[in-house]
Amino acid sequence: MNNSQQRGATLRSQVRRAELIATGRKLFADTSYDALSMDDIAKQAGVAKGLIYYYFKSKRGYYLAIVEDSVAELVARAGGDTELPGAERVRRTIDGYLSYAEHHHAAYRTIVTGGVGSDAEVLAIRDAVREELVATIAEGAYGRRTLPQIARLALVGWLSSVEGITLEWIGGLAADAAGRPGRAELGALLVRQLRATLTVIEEFVPECPAPPAPEEPSEQLGDLAPVTGSP
Repeated sequence: MNNSQQRGATLRSQVRRAELIATGRKLFADTSYDALSMDDIAKQAGVAKGLIYYYFKSKRGYYLAIVEDSVAELVARAGGDTELPGAERVRRTIDGYLSYAEHHHAAYRTIVTGGVGSDAEVLAIRDAVREELVATIAEGAYGRRTLPQIARLALVGWLSSVEGITLEWIGGLAADAAGRPGRAELGALLVRQLRATLTVIEEFVPECPAPPAPEEPSEQLGDLAPVTGSP
């Protein structure tokens, strides 16, 4: 096989693997891990069961690949637009995070809660995404990703509350709960909570000053008021 043929085969393999992951994301969105057998997965994917074993080795390996794919999408959506000013980037990060949760309920729950039982590898993936999101927020607020430990812990605490609030929110979305806030309103709440956290961080870590507050009333700045000043 020449180089051109090898590249073509590699590309086809990557496409097939991506297709299987996309199918798995849909399946696990509607059905629990334990309720799906490899035979069920193969039937829904329209492939031989051996093909799934070829790419992922096992059902657990397949599930981990789906979780990793979901995490990559969440991080990309939340942490994109790196060239934007800090204020707009933080706003986009929070809105992107909520948008992902809004449209991918099952995948979001898997990422936040650790997926299957106390699977160490799934928990490690979850912890990695938390670290990346905290670093993204720190970069938007302070212009750097590495912070003193107490400042980092404060942001981890804020993110933990975001996870709990978001889980409750998407539960309301699924139930079509009356009076539930929209994504913009919830984003505004989380932004304001983040501003309060940044203010507390400044009290404990003067070298991490809270960004200046917007000069205009928040209602004049849209639903997602800036964290780091007017955009």
